[in-house]
Amino acid sequence: MSQVKNDLIKWIRDWFEENGKDCNAVVGISGGKDSTVVAGLLVEALGKDRVIGALMPNGIQSDIADAREVVSFLDIKSYEINISDSVNGIITGLVLSGIKVSEQTMINLPARIRMSTLYAISQSNNGRVANTCNLSEDWIGYATRYGDGAGDFSPLANLTVSEVIELGLELGLPEHLIHKTPSDGLCGQSDEDKIGFSYALLDKYIRTGVCEDDIIKEKIDGMYAANRFKLEPIPFFKYAGKE
Repeated sequence: MSQVKNDLIKWIRDWFEENGKDCNAVVGISGGKDSTVVAGLLVEALGKDRVIGALMPNGIQSDIADAREVVSFLDIKSYEINISDSVNGIITGLVLSGIKVSEQTMINLPARIRMSTLYAISQSNNGRVANTCNLSEDWIGYATRYGDGAGDFSPLANLTVSEVIELGLELGLPEHLIHKTPSDGLCGQSDEDKIGFSYALLDKYIRTGVCEDDIIKEKIDGMYAANRFKLEPIPFFKYAGKE
């Protein structure tokens, strides 16, 4: 994992050299392991003065202290912007328009508002937005398209949850944050409660192709097939032009 850390730091430096020389890195800080590890990598790669953390509670966030601890530990500049007015304003507009707002809309809208906020911060601070999704989440579609699934570069996209934890420990980040129970912070459940199986089981299946539980294997395969489109470019009509 030490080599992975060093390779990732170099990859981030090279990416910024090509795609944002002297730009800042903007990362949403939730207080969970993924955003904490990405922020830690960015500080190692670019220096703390080029990293900006964004804390974006939706009303009251029960674990906001963890997010504040991250930016304090890394000593990075940060902004705390509550998105509740924006979320509630859109929901109210939908209701007044006669739309019956679905549960999925309620869950995914805050993630999309957060991404809009990240890009607003980025464009006002000569920035580039970091995606904080990991391979395990992406594998089963456990990310909001154009929400936490968006960004300009994605350091953890090929690392499983188990590997992200190892990387966080290698970076010397606070262990209680790295081992924090994963949650999307949107629906009130842990990730594992919501998806119905553990990340350890999923990670093993991703890396080895082995899953002893046929029912869970079928469920994972179904989620992967149903959500692959989230990781692919938008389909477009290929116009050949006039002959």
